[in-house]
Amino acid sequence: MSDEDITRDSNGAELNDGDSVTLIKDLKVKGSSETIKRGTLVKNIRLTAKLDEIECNTKQVKGLVLRTEFLKKA
Repeated sequence: MSDEDITRDSNGAELNDGDSVTLIKDLKVKGSSETIKRGTLVKNIRLTAKLDEIECNTKQVKGLVLRTEFLKKA
């Protein structure tokens, strides 16, 4: 795995399957009236084929895809 194949958060920390992350910005969920607030802890993330996206579940939304630029490792 080369250095370009590593998923990183907004601070440059490496992310792995099962990590916990915190949102650094309020995010509106497309197709829903939900807003996930800044500071929300998201546990047990899953990496995707795209290095700038992760999959996760929150209390409000299941099967959510988040961009890593809005996350920091917890």
